[in-house]
Amino acid sequence: MHPVLTTTLAIGGVGAACGGALAMAAKFLAVHEDPRIEETANLLPGANCGGCAYAGCADYAKAIILDDAEINLCAPGGESTLCALAAMMGVEASAAEKKVAIVLCGGDSDKAPRKFAYNGIADCTAANSTGAGDKKCAYGCLGYGSCSRACPTGAIEISKGLATIHPELCIGCGACVKTCPRKLIHMIPASRTMHILCSSKDKGPIVKKACSVGCIGCTKCTKMVEDEAITMQGPLAIVDYTKDYTNEETIEACPGKCIKKVPAVAKAMAGRQGSTVD
Repeated sequence: MHPVLTTTLAIGGVGAACGGALAMAAKFLAVHEDPRIEETANLLPGANCGGCAYAGCADYAKAIILDDAEINLCAPGGESTLCALAAMMGVEASAAEKKVAIVLCGGDSDKAPRKFAYNGIADCTAANSTGAGDKKCAYGCLGYGSCSRACPTGAIEISKGLATIHPELCIGCGACVKTCPRKLIHMIPASRTMHILCSSKDKGPIVKKACSVGCIGCTKCTKMVEDEAITMQGPLAIVDYTKDYTNEETIEACPGKCIKKVPAVAKAMAGRQGSTVD
């Protein structure tokens, strides 16, 4: 037999055998996915933001069907998605309290000076790795917009070198939390209105030199609230958002002027729509 023909037949035979083996494997070793997973994924918004703590909407759908994951973890989907999932799963819809992001820093360029002129990439991580950041406060917002670019809804505004989150636009995905190199952004219940906008772990004299609106660790606020709604972590006052803190007298009492009140989400939305909220 001609050598070329022999080689061709040999290669063809090997290819046919491999193809047959693959076909048999596909038939007998295939993993059949529960059709409810795809149905569940179609009910989710497809944002793939990771706010539910899963890799994406498809992964979350799989967890709901196979691992009995809670159905109220999708912040972007809101009430409509929750109701749809509840109807499909045959369970009662119990909405988790809406959470929004907040930047625990009030030091804009007027209140917190820079220690040198940063001329690198407009990215907070890059700036933070250059001389530990150009801001005099080693814990303050760098203001280069990494969180704003990560936000899928445009809820974060950079003004005077400080990130500010508009709670009425925040979907609670947590993308900004993961992006901030200084861990200044936290997820809090949307109903909370009283905040200590400082994250500095420095002592009072150092804070005063770095920022005019920083916590100096005087502990006055902790003595004015009930149920330890504010506690001290070293020299820094921290709000416990699981407890009721509404005492507005702490705003005037704070010598560092870092305690602020912001509207709850419902009031903020009403204000944007031109409504009057008492």
